Amino acid sequence: MIHGIGIDIVRIDRMKKAVERWGSRFLGRVFTEDEIAYAYQKREPYLSLSVRFAAKEALIKAIGGAIPVSLLDIEVANYEGGRPFIRARGRLDEYLKEKSVTCAHLSLSHEREYGVACVVLEGGR
Repeated sequence: MIHGIGIDIVRIDRMKKAVERWGSRFLGRVFTEDEIAYAYQKREPYLSLSVRFAAKEALIKAIGGAIPVSLLDIEVANYEGGRPFIRARGRLDEYLKEKSVTCAHLSLSHEREYGVACVVLEGGR
């Protein structure tokens, strides 16, 4: 059963400007340490940061804003083969379990100007 679908798009240049302006203060409020480390091992870290931010926003849309969610409770990680997945923490993790959401499917893409993410929440009930 589908519990929710969310999509978001982020202008990569906007992410770059936010990081340049606010630095670690911005990064620490939006991304986990692992997400930051992953992005900065890439040649173009703003691509990775942008799609991760889009994924967080897409997940919030997929739950329909049912609860307030900290962006740090949503972590985008990658399986060994590279496929991205969402690791929910804190209040978000509790909410997803309460709603019997067993899988958060995630698709990420980017090109020169934009990063986009789509989330589909699936589970029983």
